[in-house]
Amino acid sequence: MAVKVLIPTPLQKFTRDQATVECEAGSINDLLTSLESQFPGIKERLCDDQGQLRRFINFYVNSEDIRFLDGANTALKEGDEVSIVPAVAGG
Repeated sequence: MAVKVLIPTPLQKFTRDQATVECEAGSINDLLTSLESQFPGIKERLCDDQGQLRRFINFYVNSEDIRFLDGANTALKEGDEVSIVPAVAGG
């Protein structure tokens, strides 16, 4: 099922400067695999060495934070919109 993925500016160098891409995925884990197959190198920016989502990268499915859903196992359906948002800190 096709989902729309919003790519933050710092990662657009991996998506050939595309701010939005389409992926076939049934979960966030599937989405990561699909993104990596289309855009090699992007997954290591989103996941740590153990394959877990990095703490400072937030994923939202239709504006819902996946940390309050099912994390990387969060199910996706046709037409969902996934936003990848790097955390911003500083002072």
